[in-house]
Parts: sequence; structure tokens; C-alpha cells
Amino acid sequence: MRLFSPLYDRVMRWSRHRHAPWYLAGLSFAESSFFPIPPDVMLAPMSMAQPARAWRFAALTTAASVLGGLLGYLIGQFAYELIAPFVGQGGHYHEAFSRAEAWFDRWGVWAVFLAGFSPIPYKVFTITAGVLSMALLPFVLASAVGRGTRFFLVAALMAWGGPPMEQRLRQWVDALGWLVLGLVVLVLVLR
Repeated sequence: MRLFSPLYDRVMRWSRHRHAPWYLAGLSFAESSFFPIPPDVMLAPMSMAQPARAWRFAALTTAASVLGGLLGYLIGQFAYELIAPFVGQGGHYHEAFSRAEAWFDRWGVWAVFLAGFSPIPYKVFTITAGVLSMALLPFVLASAVGRGTRFFLVAALMAWGGPPMEQRLRQWVDALGWLVLGLVVLVLVLR
């Protein structure tokens, strides 16, 4: 059953849209402070579809992510009462928030750098940095290096593959989609 290939085709069309860089920047900004979807879902297909612009897309994603991280920092610093129901005891992000605090206790500013690659949502680290009143300049530098490393790596891999990778992936997208969906269901059942 071909459920994922039409979605793949649509995403690849969207990745070539003239406003796609603006959407990428908006998604990158939002993901660093409050939105749950990572910018990689746009950066990867955009870099694969337009390899010559991959570095520009990675730089845009990094800059918007760092700016969004500053918003997350400010939320943690000045509006913790508003998010306490989400990160406090019983909140949806309580476990991730507690883990982020432990990372800050153990690694300090390096936690922000490592957060760029961790499975814990980056917004949790930006907000936690604000709650803990982390020094702003090290926070911004660690965010730029950590997020930049991740996004430039994604862009480079997708640009390297380019249109040939796009075609090969198109052949396997339905099988991969069903495999991932099956794994998600299995994880939910075994939980």
C-alpha cells in the first residue's frame, strides 16, 4: 500500500517552494522555544532538493534556532510560572526538564552544546538555562556551535546525496515508512 510516497512527493515539492526558507526559519525559531517538530524535517529535504543552497539553509536554520533559543531562555528566566504546569511534577515535560537540570549540574554550559544532538527536545534546555540563570554569552555560543554542527551535518549529508539520493529514497519510502510506523506501534505496546 503506497501511503508514504505521495506524502514524500508533497514534501519534496514543498522543499522547492520559493517561501520554503521562510518556513524553515520559522520552524527553527519555534522549535527552540515551544514547538515540538524539529527543523530537520524541512532542512533535510530542502538540502537534498537544492544541494547548491544547503549551506545557506543550514546557516539560516542555525541562526533562527539560536534566536528561538533566546526566546526559550527568556521564557525560563521571566515566565516560569506560565510553564510550570508543563515542566513541574506531573507535567508532560517534567521528566525531560529534570534530566536537563541534571545535565546542567553535571556539565554546565556543555549541556547546551550536547542538547543539539540529544533526544531531549532542545526547547527544554533553552528554558532550563533561563530558569537556572545561566550566563547568556556562553549559552548563545554553545547554542550556535551545538545547533550549527548538527544542522550543517544534516545539510551536508543531504546535499552530498542530492537528486540521486532523492530518487533512491523515493523507491524505498513506503517500505521505510511502514517499518518506522511498525516500530512506533511496537514501542507504544511494549511501554
